Amino acid sequence: MASSGAPASASTFTSTNPATGEVVGTFPVHTSEDAQRAVERARIAARWWGAIGFAERRRRLMAFKAILARRSEELCAVVRAENGKSDDDAFIEVLLSVLHLDWAARHARRTLAPHRVRPGLLMLNQKATIRYAPVGVVGVIGPWNYPVFTPMGAIAYALAAGNAVVFKPSELTPAVSVWLVDAFAAVVPEHQVLQLLTGAADTGAALCRSGVDKLVFTGSARVGRAVMATCADTLTPVVMECGGNDAMIVDDDADLDAAATAAVWGGLQNTGQACISVERVYVTDAVHDRFVERVADLAGAVREADVPRPQLGPMTSSAQIAAIEGHLTDALARGARAVVGGPAAIRPPYVNPVVLVDVPADARIMQEETFGPILPIARVRDADEAVRRASTSDNLGTSVFARRAGADIARRLRAGMTSVNAVAVFAAVPALPWGGQGESGFGRIHGEEGLMEFVRPHAITEQRFDLPVDMMSFGRPEWLIGVLDRAMKLRHGRG
Repeated sequence: MASSGAPASASTFTSTNPATGEVVGTFPVHTSEDAQRAVERARIAARWWGAIGFAERRRRLMAFKAILARRSEELCAVVRAENGKSDDDAFIEVLLSVLHLDWAARHARRTLAPHRVRPGLLMLNQKATIRYAPVGVVGVIGPWNYPVFTPMGAIAYALAAGNAVVFKPSELTPAVSVWLVDAFAAVVPEHQVLQLLTGAADTGAALCRSGVDKLVFTGSARVGRAVMATCADTLTPVVMECGGNDAMIVDDDADLDAAATAAVWGGLQNTGQACISVERVYVTDAVHDRFVERVADLAGAVREADVPRPQLGPMTSSAQIAAIEGHLTDALARGARAVVGGPAAIRPPYVNPVVLVDVPADARIMQEETFGPILPIARVRDADEAVRRASTSDNLGTSVFARRAGADIARRLRAGMTSVNAVAVFAAVPALPWGGQGESGFGRIHGEEGLMEFVRPHAITEQRFDLPVDMMSFGRPEWLIGVLDRAMKLRHGRG
């Protein structure tokens, strides 16, 4: 399989199946020159794509969506081969991408239509309007853990808003991205509205320097800082989604069966390789032991990679296994106990489920994102202590299980997104914005906020009639400022 989009350079690399090591495809390493040419083509494409209007863009995007839906088995097979995730995880990723693409296509016109605002008494003779223009060319740097859903969260909304996109996927999952770009080209053959650049960090840096009008990055905070620094040279605005050490809180009156089910799925699905995985669980003392018992039973029953139709796949990135092992070793050395799994659960390229209890607050696993199928559980006195401890690290997405105070607890958390009495369902609600705060990132994709991220507000006034005196003139009468000053004090000077 070869890359499509920007022209290939001499150097190439391969992607492999993380379970078997089998080569999935060979792809070009695109250079700075390739990135510049891609952006030049994208500028031409963006002018055409922006000019065809909302209705035609919607028609094309709905056709693209239909390809994803009709050929989902084919796309899932590429995801499984290159990323290693289970059949169900691959399907859920494609399903969510279809839902978001549908929402963006259907809601772009209403969200981004020009609208009038009141000019106020001082400018009563003016018609005031806000219109939204596409930013132009959007660069997207995608991750390997969700090679369809995560980049499509930016690509779909950027395209619906009228932009062209240059997409640089992870070097671990380029075949998935080739599939997506080729599918889009089938419904938009006239111009290269969506292009692909393949390669590693140098290719990503080249995209940052290429002159795109906005860049969306998904990855670690460490790499995100480097991306921001590179983009700063050209004052390129960025949207950053950097994951987080996401917390779950289980209060005294929680439905423990539901909470345990959610914790196990939220912490272990996609082999724990999700930016919104449950990374740490704070359970009140009153229900801690019963919760742990339920979690241990459920986690112990998860079908691992060497059984028919496994629920967990291999680790996509072999480098991540060392990080998982470091967190596990550190937690056990500090007094944590494994009630499911343990050090023997790490058997590259697989990591089996591990559930830890008695995990101290200073353990690395409670302070840093693990990105693996390890679920640490900490006992807390009450929900107040849980909120305090959950807020010691930045959260992208959080979850709360409580019958009475769930919504109140959710509002007190420092997080970009929270689900109450469920886990991660905000990802499946296309109208909700997606993004973090602090170390977990800034800017938003998904929903109306996601569409607004990819346009420039343009404020326009049109004079409807002349006023007797013109304040915006050196020829205004000398008494005018005094009259306006008295009027200002009467209207606004009363505290």
